[in-house]
Amino acid sequence: MYPQGCSDRFVKILPAFEHRIHGFGRWLRQLRLAKITALRSFSRYRHLYTSKRALLSSGISGLSLYLPPHRVQLEDWSGWNDQAWSKTRAVVGRSFRMRSPEQSVYTFAANAVWRLIQDYDIDPAQVGFLALGTESSSDNSAGAVIVKGMINDALVANGQSPLARDCEVPEFKHACLGGVYALKAAVRYLAGDGAGRQAIVVSADVAEYALGSTGEPTQGAGAVAMLVNGNADLLEVDLALAGSDSQYRTSDFRKPFSRFRQPAREDGQLQDLPVFNGRYSTTCYIDATRHAMTAMLDKRPGRGVDYFTEVDAVFIHRPYHRMPATGWVMSYLFTLAADGPAGQAQLRAYSDAAGLDGDLLLAELLADDPFDGEEIGDGDGYPWSRQLRGHLLRSDVWKNLIDAKLWLGAEAMQDLGNLYTAALPAWLAAGLAQAHKDGLEIAGQEWLALGYGSGDAAEAIPLRVAAGWKQAAAKINFDAALRDPIDLTEAQYLALHEGHPTDLPPLVPSDEFVIDHVGTRNGPDFYDLGIEYYRHVRPA
Repeated sequence: MYPQGCSDRFVKILPAFEHRIHGFGRWLRQLRLAKITALRSFSRYRHLYTSKRALLSSGISGLSLYLPPHRVQLEDWSGWNDQAWSKTRAVVGRSFRMRSPEQSVYTFAANAVWRLIQDYDIDPAQVGFLALGTESSSDNSAGAVIVKGMINDALVANGQSPLARDCEVPEFKHACLGGVYALKAAVRYLAGDGAGRQAIVVSADVAEYALGSTGEPTQGAGAVAMLVNGNADLLEVDLALAGSDSQYRTSDFRKPFSRFRQPAREDGQLQDLPVFNGRYSTTCYIDATRHAMTAMLDKRPGRGVDYFTEVDAVFIHRPYHRMPATGWVMSYLFTLAADGPAGQAQLRAYSDAAGLDGDLLLAELLADDPFDGEEIGDGDGYPWSRQLRGHLLRSDVWKNLIDAKLWLGAEAMQDLGNLYTAALPAWLAAGLAQAHKDGLEIAGQEWLALGYGSGDAAEAIPLRVAAGWKQAAAKINFDAALRDPIDLTEAQYLALHEGHPTDLPPLVPSDEFVIDHVGTRNGPDFYDLGIEYYRHVRPA
């Protein structure tokens, strides 16, 4: 067993020596395992630390818009429909845009992304996430990848590299909130497997309403693209302190497929008219934004009501001009009601000054559900609060809440109409562009983005203006997107709305995407029925 020549003494002590050697080996293995465990723990900690830092500093670094040229002036529209222009201007705005037969939600999105890439000199290889937020999809299979295809065609034609093959291309849908969900997903992507990459989020929509409906003056069309990365140049997005809400509302603003049982139009487009109930939808808007704000304020220290004076600027989903003010004032009233004796005393003072019953007002604001668990059709869920808002409209409270918080970029937004998913990012772009133009010092300011989508859901997201925001804000093409509109006559508006484009002013595209043709082949050897084919028109 042992080599010859070994002494008896060596043979006696060798087993003990071997036992110690084996023990030392076990100790080494245990040390190695402990080292591996420590390294893995450090790696996980470093990943979590890096992810947390990425979440805190990730955000928006660029914004670019695309608006179609065909425009309806609401003063003209008011005259065509015997409506009071003064009321339309105060409640809705000044104008809205309409798509032409050569355009779709996908060309809008691609045009906004194309401008973003050019305006901010984006390296296509660094884009690992291209998300589309829309409620105007005309294809139930493909989405953002359609936009990627158009962008790649233009990039290659201009001698540039295409977007990377490993670029993710999701589409997000929840009414007007799809773009906000896409933004949140982009920030999370950058904090995870997309660390070090860039993301592009584009919100694009076509808002159409039936002739003669209450929604007709609140139409619109366009797209906004956002560059999102791990070191925000414009707005840092703080998801850790964000608030969310969702609650299914059956008969709110909807778009069921059964609406498409309609005769074919001359322009080949599907008219995406929604099913909605006006005052009921307004109640849903107020309720959802209220609960999202509550969820956000619950994460903050101190009294929630103090936030309404502490926040520097507020940007809310705006289907029309008056709606953000309604939502913001109602959020303030809800927060006062939940503030205990001090806040409720303030509410009673407001109600006394307005000649209202304070008990009924307080009960209305403290109710968790304005519908009391039942759908109420087109009724008003907050009648006492609506009367109080009318009183506050002429008070210093309104000036401090609305004039001081919702003013930035609001004037320019009156010429955009209703952009659905693109409405909120467009207002952020308008605010940043105005701040740069007016020479305002806003670095470090605390902003709020309050998004809403019918059906219902809402998101309250705190934002912080980046230290070096001015350089990136100077590139926002807000004014350029509004240039050279084609104002429509009543006959032209009606023709475009009803799909009879024979008398429209010609669309003269330049450095943008249009629909080249729509497929008609229905087999048996090849199928492309209804598929849009696009082309990029080079600069004039």
